[in-house]
Amino acid sequence: MTKKLILVGAGPGDPDLISLKGIKALQQANVVMYDALVSEELLQYAPNAIPIFCGKRAGAHYMKQDEINSCIVENIKKHGTVVRLKGGDPFVFGRGQEEAEFVASHGFVTEVIPGISSATALATVQNIPLTKRGITESIWVTTGTTSCGELSADIELAAQSTATVVILMGIGKLAEIIQLFTKYKTENYPIAIIQNGTLANEKVVCGQLSNIYQKVQEQNITAPAIIILGKVVDCAQIYACKINKI
Repeated sequence: MTKKLILVGAGPGDPDLISLKGIKALQQANVVMYDALVSEELLQYAPNAIPIFCGKRAGAHYMKQDEINSCIVENIKKHGTVVRLKGGDPFVFGRGQEEAEFVASHGFVTEVIPGISSATALATVQNIPLTKRGITESIWVTTGTTSCGELSADIELAAQSTATVVILMGIGKLAEIIQLFTKYKTENYPIAIIQNGTLANEKVVCGQLSNIYQKVQEQNITAPAIIILGKVVDCAQIYACKINKI
């Protein structure tokens, strides 16, 4: 019996956005440990596997990371191949490396299957080009909230750059983020926020530093959501953006 961990990126939410290789991994799994942001529709590809929900959302952890790590190893020992199904890409703010290191410390190998990250995919789905010749030459992707619950110091550095800035896990710090960017950008600097990207209940709000907070409040935008700041936001042909923009 093969005993290993397979870290699989499930993509940004839409179950159709998982890779074919990810589906093949699910088909050979004995156990599937899946996160809160993973569509349960994907479990149909692993009908003979034991499903274990271990999702985490902001402020509500069903299983702590240490418990997840231990659960992975226990199930490898007992059942064989464990697929750890994670939203987005397991190595982009997914803590996949921590899980792989823990598994390695117990003598087991890990295979990693990348996934489509919300850091780039959600902008693409909304026709926002994260890079565009003559406008921006780079992308800065950062977390909004550190492990200590503080605003990431990288955000102030990003605000001083000409890069398109994508902030994950930052909606709860939106007021602070706006305040920081206003130090270095004009009040009409473009910003877009996407909640539940690629899903049926997706919400998109576009605006400027001067009015985005009010729009977020009016439309009750909450986590999970990503924040995109940069002139490329104005390149998008988004109906929601056109009817909201002043």
